[in-house]
Amino acid sequence: MHRWRRWVIGLLAVSLLVLEISAVSYQRGSSGDAVKQIQQKLSNWGYYSGRIDGIYGSRTEAAVRYFQQKNGLTVDGKAGKQTLAAMGISSGSANGDGDVYLLARLISAEARGEPYEGQVAVGAVVLNRVKHPSFPNSISGVIYQQGAFSCMSDGQFNQPVADSAYSAARDALSGWDPTGGAIYYFNPATATSKWIWSRPLLLTIGKHRFCA
Repeated sequence: MHRWRRWVIGLLAVSLLVLEISAVSYQRGSSGDAVKQIQQKLSNWGYYSGRIDGIYGSRTEAAVRYFQQKNGLTVDGKAGKQTLAAMGISSGSANGDGDVYLLARLISAEARGEPYEGQVAVGAVVLNRVKHPSFPNSISGVIYQQGAFSCMSDGQFNQPVADSAYSAARDALSGWDPTGGAIYYFNPATATSKWIWSRPLLLTIGKHRFCA
């Protein structure tokens, strides 16, 4: 009797583990709305040109591999927790949902070494853009918009994420906006764009000027 009970408990544990893994990982053969979301995001960013059909086939796998390669992720063609988080798709990861992880990566890359308030401010700029009609309407869309952030092209986005960046991301997502609505920021010591200097200055935090 005890042996039977242990077998049932073991079977339940394995079943729960399988369910947990399947909930946060998609690969060739997977299908459904989550796969459609993956395909749509990859299509928006130019990684995928196939049909948005919710079927994780060879073309979707290849697109995921390309995305992983370009964003410093393990290249295995599977949309696991880290890859989903990098796409801004919630997967129940240890660091919270995908938006927290993605925003923290951006904050760490753009504002590593800045005062904590300045880190939150960078996150707030991303969120202000999401609300603004001139920008994509999602965090991942704003971050991966071509030419929007220098860290996406200089490799900083792929560096380890500072612990403070996770806290700053959560504070920004909770509504703290030290900038008062800024949708741009730049470092005057390194800025190469003349246009950015024309934006109305709202305030300066650390090395960054935040503008409307």
